[in-house]
Amino acid sequence: MKKTLFDKVWDAHVVDTVQNGPQVLYIDKHLIHEVTSPQAFNELEERLIPVFRPHKIIGTADHNTPTLDQHLPVKDDLSRKQLAQLSENCSKNNITLFELGHKYNGIVHVMAPELGITQPGMTMVCGDSHTSTHGAFGAIAFGIGTSQVAQVFASQCLLLSKPKSLRVSVNGILKNGVLPKDVILYIISKLGTNSGTGYFCEYAGDVFENMSMEGRMTVCNMSIEMGARGGMIAPDETTFEYVKDREFAPKNEDFNTKVAYWKTLPTDEDAQFDKEYFFDAEDIEPMVTYGTNPGMGIKISERIPINNDPSFEKSLQYMNFEAGKSLINTPINFVFIGSCTNSRIEDFRVAADYVKGKQKAKNVTAWLVPGSKQVETQIIEEGLKDIFNAAGFELRQPGCSACLAMNDDKIPQKEYCVSTSNRNFEGRQGQGARTILASPLVAAVTAIEGKIIDITKQLN
Repeated sequence: MKKTLFDKVWDAHVVDTVQNGPQVLYIDKHLIHEVTSPQAFNELEERLIPVFRPHKIIGTADHNTPTLDQHLPVKDDLSRKQLAQLSENCSKNNITLFELGHKYNGIVHVMAPELGITQPGMTMVCGDSHTSTHGAFGAIAFGIGTSQVAQVFASQCLLLSKPKSLRVSVNGILKNGVLPKDVILYIISKLGTNSGTGYFCEYAGDVFENMSMEGRMTVCNMSIEMGARGGMIAPDETTFEYVKDREFAPKNEDFNTKVAYWKTLPTDEDAQFDKEYFFDAEDIEPMVTYGTNPGMGIKISERIPINNDPSFEKSLQYMNFEAGKSLINTPINFVFIGSCTNSRIEDFRVAADYVKGKQKAKNVTAWLVPGSKQVETQIIEEGLKDIFNAAGFELRQPGCSACLAMNDDKIPQKEYCVSTSNRNFEGRQGQGARTILASPLVAAVTAIEGKIIDITKQLN
């Protein structure tokens, strides 16, 4: 029987099947952070259950962490307690933890791939919805709730119903200035935020085959924003080269053995999907969102559509936008380049390449937040920090930062922020803040101009 990439990885991890019901799935790697793990640890302690396989768990501090003065005690009481609790729990249970300031510390979905913890053919979970990021390697990766975190702690398994399969194919050549973020925003704008509900999505076609691993991670990261359980891209030579020689990657002959297996994972020809969509690369342009969900996106050159749905009108009211109007020339006072979607070195190279020799607009506060200590080091060593400093941008220390209003980096009420993050819900970046999702290039251009401009005119 012909199998999809998803089928192959899923079936290889089934421990048991309940008759006519869910399956017990073995989990290869469990990633944890300070926000969703304390309750799960407490549950195990109360029930006198030990952590079953601590060597399969990796922890990091990321959501609540400050991005300034990380060498000083954390000022916020809740954040400080959560970070201390994570350290205590990991120490008590013999779990590897990359604390604030550690050379491997960073956003969970940035540091795990760059350390070679994420590998093709794995099953991976984390108490964080954007765990789908790791699917870029041909892994089954998805977010879980706190009770499931406890389940994995106790058994290294989960009881799950197998999702259906979906494939999104994009073929052709992308236009100049169209980045992976634009590709996924375009797909979500066309399919909607519920199109993937109940499915695991595979991305196929030469657009994804030609993407870097950083780009693939950006795409898979936002699978959750179209309702999918997760996203996957078949592993290939790009994947193998990325994983090779990383800190926790297999070494020497073990690596060659793994690659031989990884090469068997791509979807078989003629394998059947429950649902398929097809797009042409030539139709995609730099994108921006105008509403309060990631599906409310348009090409930067387009106008906001007209829709009489009450929830649509409520969304525009929150954003203070009007149907039928363009976003071009909208003044922007905040720009954020970071988050688990776009805080890798490639994203900062794109931004630096554009801002070099230019000055940020006086009205703009521009935050650049690397996804890990390693990315921060690369930014400095490659001279990108000097470019950003000269242009008036502020380079901060690693963390989730202004992606979500869970730390000090909040956007003020009613202010617009062009953000490379993944969600534009009401209050996502701060109470009353208005988020416009975009690529690192669009964000960098906006910071220089102090407003949204049609960059397609510059690029073409």
